[in-house]
Amino acid sequence: MNIKITGKDLKATEAINDYIERKMERIEKYFDGDFDVNATIKTEGSEQVAELHVVVEGNTLRAVTAHRDLYASIDKDIDILEGQIRKMKTKKEKQNMSDSIKMKESLIFSKEDNQVEDEILKTLYYDIKPMAPEDAKLVLQDKPRDNFLPFINIDTGKVNVIYRLKDGRNFGLVEPEA
Repeated sequence: MNIKITGKDLKATEAINDYIERKMERIEKYFDGDFDVNATIKTEGSEQVAELHVVVEGNTLRAVTAHRDLYASIDKDIDILEGQIRKMKTKKEKQNMSDSIKMKESLIFSKEDNQVEDEILKTLYYDIKPMAPEDAKLVLQDKPRDNFLPFINIDTGKVNVIYRLKDGRNFGLVEPEA
């Protein structure tokens, strides 16, 4: 951990330096490697402002608070940085988990591609209800995720399939000939 403390209109005393170093140990537990900290303390009116910048693993975290007491301002900054770090780590963990799931799925499919040919790999089951083709179109419009809908045509009594065309606005109908 590399700490640089700068005072503007306020002198960074040894006590303040020690306090910031001691408080930064709370941040240090979140990281394995080395990181840089830039602390700036200054006075604005009747308030003491503490500004902490932490640069770690290519990410920059920043917290700025003002309080009548400089030590309270530093404490607030540390709390803010901890929240940002937890959020960043959680986001990375979720991303890594989803990436690993995608990787496993791609490995499974690549193995299946190499081993299985000319086989039915997936079976979907649908309720087939009697309805008119216009009614089937309305049902399919209500289900934007579905691309097709099998149904029994009430006019012919045969199984038909209505499907969404690639343009996304029009539909096609599959009817058996015999």
